[in-house]
Order: sequence, then structure tokens, then C-alpha cells
Amino acid sequence: MAELSVYNREGKEIEKISVSDAVFGVKIKEQVVTEAVLAQQANRRVAIADTKNRGEVRGGGIKPWRQKGTGRARHGSIRSPLWKGGGVTFGPTSNRAFARKINKKTRQAALRMVLSDKVRDHKLIVIDALPKLEKTKDAAVLRKALPGAMRPLMIALDKKDVAIIRVFTNIAKTNVQALRSLNVLDVLGSEYLLVQKNDLAMMAKHYG
Repeated sequence: MAELSVYNREGKEIEKISVSDAVFGVKIKEQVVTEAVLAQQANRRVAIADTKNRGEVRGGGIKPWRQKGTGRARHGSIRSPLWKGGGVTFGPTSNRAFARKINKKTRQAALRMVLSDKVRDHKLIVIDALPKLEKTKDAAVLRKALPGAMRPLMIALDKKDVAIIRVFTNIAKTNVQALRSLNVLDVLGSEYLLVQKNDLAMMAKHYG
């Protein structure tokens, strides 16, 4: 079983604990993680670019000139893609769908892999308990005392704590996430992951 160091609020190691290999000791398969990341990125993508075809552009109801006798090429509407200000042919539209399906077991396996990677790289920080914090400067002191000071950090909480969320919000490179809603992309996006000692058993049960 993998071992993790437990730190107190002063950043001192107070003990070592063993954690489940089923969640924190999984072999990394890059293809599985990549598939989960690409699927999540695709599902978050929103189509912004949007063009109008000739039927959506305003105006152009009248024929610009008669069909024959002018010596000019025949045209039926000034909103043709051939005209300036006309519609766009095969342009991007906002109704595109980028969603990619991924098997639930694959997604869960990928999350266990990235958690295991954090353990191997000593970037899963376990604190005995988060103290009651009232000011951002107190949170900053705690942040600097723990390993990976001022590096990108995600704090995972089992229960929502408004006070903790508030004091850490103003600290750069720090975000608070619900422990039961972890995902591959966010875990990879933060260099370090901080959890409380009592929450490890819940993680092993929930993600195992």
C-alpha cells in the first residue's frame, strides 16, 4: 500500500498513513488519461463563431436588375455569397456539437490514475485538519507552510465550508473543489492536491 505523510497546520510531518492501492496505487495508462481529457475538453467547448447564410442575411428581397438586356451577369439577390455583405457559404454556426462520449468506467479509471500520479510525485498533500480561518492572510500563512508553497493548488473538501472557500478565493493559483466532484482535467490543472486526513477513507470508498 502507498504511504502518505500527514502534516499539521505548521507544515510539520506528524505521521505517515497507508492508503488504498485501488485508488492511489493504480498503474498509469496515458491513453486512458488522454481519452478522458479530450472528452472533457470537448464537452466543455462552446461554439461561439456563427455566420449567416444567404437566407439569414437581412435584405435582398428584390432582384437587383432585370434578367436580360443589361449586359451584366444575372443576379437574383444582393445577399448572394458573391456580393459584399451577402451570406457566407459553409461558414461556422453556433449549433455545432463537439461533445464526445466516454465510458463511465474509463472516466473513473482515468481519475484514479491521476490521483495515483499525485501520490507517486508526492503532490497529494494530507493535512490532519484544516483550521478555522477567518482572514485571507491566515490562509496564505497556512499555504506557505505546506509543501508546494504558492504552486497551483486544489483544496478538495468533503463538506462545503463557506469560510474556507472565502479565505482561499483571493489567493492566486488556489481553488476549492468538492471532493465528490473531482475530475481529471481539474486535478491535472493543479500541481498539488490538498485533502484532510479524515476524507481519505471517503475518497477510497467513493472512487474505489
